[in-house]
Amino acid sequence: MSLWRYANPAEFMRVSGALLPGLAALAAATLVGGLGWGFFATPHDYQQGASVKVLFVHVPAALMAINAWLMMLVASLVWFVRRHHVSALAARAAAPVGATMTLVALATGAIWGQPMWGTWWAWDPRLTSFFVLFLFYLGYIALWEAIDDPDKAADLTAILCLVGSVFALLSRYAVFFWSQGLHQGPSLSLDSRENVDDSFYFPLILSIAGFVLLFVALVLVRTRTEIRARRLQALEAAEARG
Repeated sequence: MSLWRYANPAEFMRVSGALLPGLAALAAATLVGGLGWGFFATPHDYQQGASVKVLFVHVPAALMAINAWLMMLVASLVWFVRRHHVSALAARAAAPVGATMTLVALATGAIWGQPMWGTWWAWDPRLTSFFVLFLFYLGYIALWEAIDDPDKAADLTAILCLVGSVFALLSRYAVFFWSQGLHQGPSLSLDSRENVDDSFYFPLILSIAGFVLLFVALVLVRTRTEIRARRLQALEAAEARG
């Protein structure tokens, strides 16, 4: 069975409609469990105090901010190669969710940074690349809104998405490229010695899972809305011609 059949709008609407209730419930349960565990059942850090608990929002939001853009890149490449409208609409649907995740990551980073660094903001390489990524999100959303022809808008936003992927990758790996930056190393790593303590590790993993499920659910909802809006435009255009 080919995966491309889900690029058919009718099939996508059928499958996503069946998945959404369970997915939304699972996302809510995972988020409540992860954040509740993290904020109320973990100890204060011996150096960072209670501010360490910002990581249960900051780390998942930052990961999703980057991966949302990479998901948009994949969807845009599918549009270029296969010209499936659902992929272009999914990329468009993901952009506001990714922008929100980026803004949450920037805000929570500032909340953590003020007591730790003594400042709300520093032009650290990772912070700067993240801020530029946020601007790319805003530019991507604005470009979709500025162009009336949906296929032309999909083409141009796909090109912008390709360019912005450089900053998505920089945001992910800046701590490795510029070791002199203020930003700390990764909280999660394949090397267990670099991970956070187990008392934070497991609720953090659960919080990340919750953010991933939330992202998928929101993108499905927004993609369904985009498909309905496209159908309505087609109907209005047909009536105008008739």
